[in-house]
Amino acid sequence: MTNLSRRKFIITAGITAAGAIIANGCSSNGSSADNNSGGTTSTAKPASNFTPVANAPKVETTKAKLGFIALTDSAPIIIAFEKGLFQKYGMTDIEIAKQTSWAATRDNLELGSAQGGIDGAHLLSPMAYLMTAGAITKTKQPLPMQILARLNTNGQGISVSNKYKDLKLGKDSSPLKQVIAGGKKLTCAVTFPGGTHDLWMRSWLAAGGIDPEKDVEIIVIPPPQMVASMKAGKMDAFCVGEPWNGKLIQEQTGYSAVVTGELWKDHPEKALSMRADWVEKNPNAAKAILMAVQEAQIWCDKPENKDEMSRIIATGKYLKVDAIAISDRSKGKIDYGTGRIETASPVAMKFWDDNASFPYESHDTWFLTENMRWGQLPPDTDVKALIKKVNRSDMWKEAAKAIGQEAAIPASNSRGVEDILGVKFDPADSAGYLKGLKIKKA
Repeated sequence: MTNLSRRKFIITAGITAAGAIIANGCSSNGSSADNNSGGTTSTAKPASNFTPVANAPKVETTKAKLGFIALTDSAPIIIAFEKGLFQKYGMTDIEIAKQTSWAATRDNLELGSAQGGIDGAHLLSPMAYLMTAGAITKTKQPLPMQILARLNTNGQGISVSNKYKDLKLGKDSSPLKQVIAGGKKLTCAVTFPGGTHDLWMRSWLAAGGIDPEKDVEIIVIPPPQMVASMKAGKMDAFCVGEPWNGKLIQEQTGYSAVVTGELWKDHPEKALSMRADWVEKNPNAAKAILMAVQEAQIWCDKPENKDEMSRIIATGKYLKVDAIAISDRSKGKIDYGTGRIETASPVAMKFWDDNASFPYESHDTWFLTENMRWGQLPPDTDVKALIKKVNRSDMWKEAAKAIGQEAAIPASNSRGVEDILGVKFDPADSAGYLKGLKIKKA
């Protein structure tokens, strides 16, 4: 791996005054293709005249390095940085570091900031568990991680090459069977083995009677490379987060078969996750980071802020993409590239609304069960014990109270029984759910 200290993209907090916050209305195991890291370095000095608010925790350190991938759902971390919210809560020396892939994120989390890596990240939710279990670390040793918040729900998509436009693929993937029966082995790209996009792709295929272990080849491509890779003919379909599905349609290279909220309404996605040793050493600093991100999530979900959010994160130092590719789908305007256009999709990306930020243990139960289904975790995994190690819903609740959002705290750590592609998932009987699935590796 290329060390982050050699080729890194670091942006250090640069808001110069508290007035800037007010003015902006913010008071309140991958393949080799997925194994590179780094980027062009760009550094700004942190503001030195910022006074934290009175309710800021007494932090043990003012420094932390957080990674992010060029995806729309990294917005809460970027906005917390750009709007000075980390500083507001006493974290005056936050650095955010752009990662080229989820494998690079994993590698830099293993390093930690003391060795040129990062302390936490915008992360695929299952990765925190796979790292804690030692299933995907390069050393094959457990690296305990903690999930402080869910960063978003919805906002991913499964897109298909234009050469299959006549199949009119949607929620039902079964029309692909005729292609497979004709002797074609389809190539489907995901962003990381065992990650959310891997699970959405596998679930979509399996629901249509297609075995992702036998009938297709699944490859790993970093999110920002998906569109160019499909244009180059490297895959027939991919699953990725926004804005890359929207960008594909803009370039008329493929179409969206489905947005993932249509597979599972308001499904969990990315997480704000940090190394457990960092959190244990700096609990107040971790809480301060969480408070800032929660406040940013609230800001990001306000309709009047969507265009500004899109403009900020679209810039070269972040996503480097047309802001329209971000803003349209963020506001629920989804062009599927087939003539179908939804102007107000009920399954657009959410950051805070409808408990999008709360890290439900029931959702983590599904992630672990699906990784057992596909062999990323052993079948005897103690799901409850692993969730207890990783999920910090307790800290989430404390932080929500501290920023005046006590009313947003759910009554339960479980969202209950969920409908996922027409199959009921009862988190209290995950073993029964797994047993009932027809297509699986485990």
